[in-house]
Amino acid sequence: MKYKIITDSSSNLTKDYLKNEKDIGFDIAPLTMMIGGKEYLDDENTTSDEILSALNNSKEKATSSCPSPSAFLDLLQGADYYIIVTISSKLSGSFNSASVARMMFNKPENVIVIDSLLVCGAMQILVDKAVSFIHENVGFEDMESKLLDERDKNNLLFVLDKFDNFIKNGRISKFVAFIATALKIKPLCYGKDGQIDIKEKIRTLKGVLKRLVLNIGIMCPETKGRKCIISHTKALESANILKDEIIKTYHFDEVIVEDNRGLCSFYALEGGLIVSF
Repeated sequence: MKYKIITDSSSNLTKDYLKNEKDIGFDIAPLTMMIGGKEYLDDENTTSDEILSALNNSKEKATSSCPSPSAFLDLLQGADYYIIVTISSKLSGSFNSASVARMMFNKPENVIVIDSLLVCGAMQILVDKAVSFIHENVGFEDMESKLLDERDKNNLLFVLDKFDNFIKNGRISKFVAFIATALKIKPLCYGKDGQIDIKEKIRTLKGVLKRLVLNIGIMCPETKGRKCIISHTKALESANILKDEIIKTYHFDEVIVEDNRGLCSFYALEGGLIVSF
C-alpha cells in the first residue's frame, strides 16, 4: 500500500522532504499572501527575502489566505491512503478546506485530516511521526487516533520582534496585541488550544530566551525520544544560542535549526523565533 502525506505550506517544508521514502509520497498545498496589491503563492518559487522585502516596501495591509478545497483535492492522487496535516484551524481555514476536499474525494475513508493546533515545526514533527507509524505497519484505521495522541503532546513557544501581521490579520487577541505593542516588553508566547497566548512577559531578548529554555522543561518534562525544531526569520545567531542551551539542558534526540519560509516569515517577520517540541 502506498501512502501520501500532505501539508499546507505553513509547515515550512518543501516538496522533496520525503524524497528518500520509497512508498510514501509528499506534497504541499500552498497558502497565498497579498502584499501591496500583489499575490504571492507560498511555494518554492517564493523566498522569505522576497516576502520580507515586499512587506517592508508596502504601506498597505497585507493578508494571507488558505488553500482552497480544490487545491487539496488536486493532491489526492498517486497513493492508496492519504494523511493531511494542517495549520491550527483557529489560525487559518486550511483545515476546513482539507476536510471539504476529503468529502469530495471518491474514497473519503482513505483520507485523514489532522488539525495540528499549531504551525511550522509542530507540523513537521507530526509528519515525521506519520512516517514512523507507516514504517511500523500501523493500520490506517488506527493512524488517526495515534496521530492525534502525538498532536496533543506537541508544544510551541515563540518570541517575535514585531507582531504587525498577527495583529492586522486578527490572529491574536486584543489583549495579546496590547501587551506585544503598547508595553516595552518581549512577550514569550505559546500555542494554547490552537490559539496564541502569552506565557510570560519579559523585558529583554536575553531574558526571554532564558525563560523559553526553562519553559520547555515545564511543558515537556520528558524530552528523551522527542525532536526539537527551532524555526527563525533572519535570527540565526539567536537560534543557535537557543540550540546550544537546549542541548545542554535537555535530552532531545535531535535539535534542528531551520529558516522560516514564506508564510511563517510573513507572520514572524525579522527576528522571529519559533520553537516546536
